[in-house]
Amino acid sequence: METSVHGITAPSAVYEIATRRFELGSSGFAEAIADAHAAHQRPHCMCMVAGVEMYVARLGEGYIVKRMPDTGSHHAPDCPSYEPPAEFSGLGQVLGSAITEDPATGETTLKLDFPLTKMPGRSHMPPAGGDSDSVVSDGTRLSLRGLLHYLWDQAELTRWQPGFAGKRSWATVRKHLLQAAQHKITRGTDIQTRLYIPEPFCVEKRDVINARRLTRWAYAKSLPGKPQQLMLLIAEVKEIVPARYGYKAVVKHVPDQAFAIDERLYRRLGRRFEGELALWSASEAIHMLAIATISVSEAGVPTITELSLMPVTAQWLPIESAFELQLIETLVHEGRAFTRGLRYGLSLEQTLASAILTDTSASPCPLYVLPQPGATDDAPLMLHASPQTWVWRTSCGGMPPLPTKQCRIEPPITTQ
Repeated sequence: METSVHGITAPSAVYEIATRRFELGSSGFAEAIADAHAAHQRPHCMCMVAGVEMYVARLGEGYIVKRMPDTGSHHAPDCPSYEPPAEFSGLGQVLGSAITEDPATGETTLKLDFPLTKMPGRSHMPPAGGDSDSVVSDGTRLSLRGLLHYLWDQAELTRWQPGFAGKRSWATVRKHLLQAAQHKITRGTDIQTRLYIPEPFCVEKRDVINARRLTRWAYAKSLPGKPQQLMLLIAEVKEIVPARYGYKAVVKHVPDQAFAIDERLYRRLGRRFEGELALWSASEAIHMLAIATISVSEAGVPTITELSLMPVTAQWLPIESAFELQLIETLVHEGRAFTRGLRYGLSLEQTLASAILTDTSASPCPLYVLPQPGATDDAPLMLHASPQTWVWRTSCGGMPPLPTKQCRIEPPITTQ
C-alpha cells in the first residue's frame, strides 16, 4: 500500500532516507527515493520515535514508498501507512498464503479459487458467492468475495475520516480500485489486464466510452476451438431482472449493454445473497457492488459466469446488516475516523469487528455488533492486540455511546 490517505498525499508524512528527513512530496524527495531504490536502502516512516521500516517500489516512470508486508499496525493510528492488525478482519487468514508480497519487486501474487478461463463446450456452474453455503475458504486461495475485499482494502475504500465527506464518487472509487490493482499478479498475468470497471457515463462521450469498453472486452471474446479468457468485472448493480431469454444484470454507467445471467445462476443468486438483496431493497442509500467473471460472445454480448455481491453505504463503506448500517452512518455523522473490517474467506458465523476506530488513543478500538448475520451471541470475538473493545448487543436495546474521540491534528485534504 502506498503512503497515502485513500490515495491522497498526506504532507505530514515524514521519512528518514539515508540519515536525511523528508516530508512526502517535498523538494528532493523524489530524487531521494530514486537513489534509495538504486542502493537497495530502506526508508523509515517517522510516525513513531524509533521509525518504521518501509521500502521503495517502482511505479510507472517513478517510485513510491510502501510499507513492508505485515507492518501496517506498527505505525501510529493517524499515520497514512497505518492499518489495523490483520487479525481484526479476514485478511490475517490469507496473508502469506493466498496473498504474498515481494518487497524486492513491489509485486503481489494472488492465488484465486475460481477459474479465469472457460473451455469450449464445457458448462460451468460455480458457487454464486465464490464460496458455497457450507464450505469456507481455508485461506490458501481468494474467492471472488475475498478478491473484492482485498482490492477494496488496498484502494483504502475501507477507511474513513471527516475530510472525505462529499468527495467519494464513483469516479474516485474507480480510480483507486485501478490503482490498487497495479502490480497484482495471478497465474503469471497482471490482474489489470483482466479487470473492467465501468468509467463514469457521459451522454456526450457515449461513442468514445463504448469504443473503449469494446476494446477492453476484446480480451475475453470467444474464439472457435480455443479456451475462452474471462474478465473480472467490478461495478455497481442497478437491477437484476428477467430478460427475453434468461435473466440480465444492468450495471450503473453501462446503459447500452446488459450482462446475461442464466437461470441456474439467477436462482442460486437469490438463495446465496438473500440477506444482501434484502438490505439493498430496504434503503435507497445503499449501493450494491458486484464482482464477477464474465465471458464475451463473438457477437460482443457479455455473460456472467460467477458472481458475488457486496452492499455498501452512500460513502462506499461495506456493510452486512441494518445494524452495521446504523453504526457506520453514526460514525460518519459524528465525524469519526475509522477503518472497516472485511471478511475475506471467513464465514458469517465468525464475529469480527464492524469497524476499528483510529481516533481514540494509541491503540485501535474495535467496534462489534452482536449478533451479526449468521452468528450467535456467544460467537467468539476476534479480540487481538487491543486493550479496549466496544460491543453493541442488538438484542439488549439501542446502540451504546461510542468511545470518546481524542483530538488530533489531521493532515489537510485537498481533493479525493
